[in-house]
Formats: sequence, C-alpha cells, structure tokens
Amino acid sequence: MTYATERVHEEIAYIAYHFHWSLEDILDLEHRDRRRYAEQIAELVTRASAER
Repeated sequence: MTYATERVHEEIAYIAYHFHWSLEDILDLEHRDRRRYAEQIAELVTRASAER
C-alpha cells in the first residue's frame, strides 16, 4: 500500500508551518507519527478558532 504523494506533501507543509520544523526532521518521522502530529495540530487550530 502506498501513501499518496500529495497527501505527504500536505502533511509536511502543515507540520512545518505550525511547528517550524525542518523538512529533514519531518521526513525522519514514521508515517504514523507524522499523521498523528498533523491530526493533533488540526485539533489545536480548531479549538483555538472556536475560542475566538
């Protein structure tokens, strides 16, 4: 099973934007960990937006 390249790029951009991590650091993450970080960031962003 392969993971869509576009989806990987979206995750990388999302994590880099919010955490300011380098491309190398993000690519060193296991897929599952990278996906989890992206999901957790989304939850934080949603929660912060709701509090405004």
